[in-house]
Parts: sequence; C-alpha cells; structure tokens
Amino acid sequence: MNTNSLAVSTDNPASNAVRRFLPGLALAIALGVAGLLLAGWAPLQKAQISALTIAIVLGMVVGNSFGAQLPATFVPGVLVAQQKLLRLGVILYGLRLSFGQIAAIGPAGLAIDAIIVVGTLTLGSFLGRRVFGLDRYSALLTSVGSAICGAAAVLALERVLKPDPAKVAIAVATVVLFGTLDIFLYPAIYPYLGMDAAHFGLYTGASVHEVAQVIAVGSAIDPATADSAVVVKLTRVMLLVPVLFFFGWRQAKLSINASSEKTKMPLPWFALAFVAVSAVNSVVVFPPSIKGPLLTLDTLLLAIAMAALGLETRVAKLRALGPKPLLLAATLWLWLILGGAAMVRFAA
Repeated sequence: MNTNSLAVSTDNPASNAVRRFLPGLALAIALGVAGLLLAGWAPLQKAQISALTIAIVLGMVVGNSFGAQLPATFVPGVLVAQQKLLRLGVILYGLRLSFGQIAAIGPAGLAIDAIIVVGTLTLGSFLGRRVFGLDRYSALLTSVGSAICGAAAVLALERVLKPDPAKVAIAVATVVLFGTLDIFLYPAIYPYLGMDAAHFGLYTGASVHEVAQVIAVGSAIDPATADSAVVVKLTRVMLLVPVLFFFGWRQAKLSINASSEKTKMPLPWFALAFVAVSAVNSVVVFPPSIKGPLLTLDTLLLAIAMAALGLETRVAKLRALGPKPLLLAATLWLWLILGGAAMVRFAA
C-alpha cells in the first residue's frame, strides 16, 4: 500500500479547509480582539464607545484600504465569523438576562417594553418605505436596532434577512450614533422630566438603544437607577426572539409569493438557544470566575462578527444608500425620546 497517497487523501480536506477559512477568520479575530482591547482604553471607556463599534470601524478601515483584493482571499473566513461566531455570541448573550429580572419590572414595564418594540418596528417600516423611500431591508434593520438592542439586534436580524452587508453597516452606524447622543442627552433632561429615579430608570431602559449606553445613562443618576434601567433594557432584549421568528416567517412567505414555490421558513434556532441560556441563568448562580470570562467571550465574539461585517463594507456602497437611513434613524430616535417619556408618565 502506498502510505504517502493515503496521507495525501486524508490530509488534503483538512489542509484545504485551513487554507480556505484561516486567513479571513484570523483577520476578523485579530480586529475583534483589537476592538475589545481598545474599548478598555481610558479615553474610549470614558466616552462609552463599545468594542462592537470599534471593531466595525477597524474592519471598514482595513476592508476599504485593501479594496477589491481583500474579498478574494478572506471572504470564506469572514463569512464564518459573520455567521457561526455571531450566532454563538447571540446565544451567550442570554447570560445577561434572567426570567426573575423580567418579572421584577412588573406589568407596566413589560407593557412599555412591548409597545416600544412593536411601535418602533411598525413606525420604522412604514416611514422607511413610504416616506423615505428605503428598501425593505434597510428600513427593517434600522428599525430593529432602534427598537431592541442596537447593533446586536441588527446583526441577529441580518442572519434571517441576509441583506447586503452595506445595509447592515449603515443600520449599525445609525443606532450607534443616536444611542451615543443619548448618553449626553438623557442626564441633561432628567431634571426637567418630572420623574423620580425609579421611573427614569424605566424610561432609560425602554428607550435607549444599547445596553452599554443604558448603563452609562443610569450611572449618571445613581446606581439604583442604572440597575433598574438595565433590567428593563434586558427585557427588551428578550423580545428579540419573537421578532426574529416573525420576520423568519415573513421572509418565507415573501419568498413563496415571489417564486410560487414552497419555501422553508428560516427558523432562528440560535434565538431559542438564547432563551435556553437565559433559562439556565435564571436557575443557576454562576460564580464571577466563570460568568465573567463567558461574558467577555460573548463580547469578543460579537466584536469579531462586527469586524467581519466591516471588512465587507465599502464606502461606495454606503454612499449609494444616501442620507435616508440617517433620517429614518433620527425620526425613530425622537419617537423613543418623546413616546417613551409619555408612556412612562402615563404609567406613573
């Protein structure tokens, strides 16, 4: 028997896979790690610029610097980072939430969260397509980022809709922009809202885009406000699951109408895994020595996915989208500020 030929036949598939996926995956991981490290740098930490935001910027810089040469070599590994690692990151995100936290905010908090999510998605879809003339994907991605949890929600819905990466990037950019403005605006308007610290925490959690931004706003008032705001916010995060299933069903239905053929609904199983991890987190108390590294890993995985997204995002594509997504995001931002305040005042 020729052992050399046997070695070649068994080794080739693995070596081919390494050669195919390693370059893009290694680059995305390197950029994600860089984003995580830079997020811990004092000036960026003080400005509450998250690792996810830094990672997508780094990815865009590298992707646009190399131009058309990058996709031919790095696309397979970059797609693995966008898909597989993203799903794992969303699943681990469940460690930030427990069912007990959801119950603690009470019926009023749950109702406000639900109205904010449904209202923002409905308003964003209508305005995006009918008023601003956006395509369906751009309108939905911008709306879901504003409605639920910023960049993480945009990335999760991206796995269901599978749009052009440039549309995902612009949606992430808009929610990051207006969520960052909230960090400075909300503490400034707090004295004029006529809310106590508890209701302001409810307002913050129900209307600010990202979890990190919610923490920043709540902490500017007092620790108790930050705690209540985070609980309300994480309950909004949980609503991502039914939203993903709805749009998965809707995507399948649109495909059927377009092709007149039966299309299988793309079930977001990673969303169910997210709920399962949240359920485990509700009954198991993980020591900080275990939970801390897992949460860091989760942030890193999401940062890697963001970097991979940035690598495939070209400035020319962003320019082609024009100012309309920004106008939609600004409108939804005003809706969250004014509508959220009105709902909290009514519930009080």
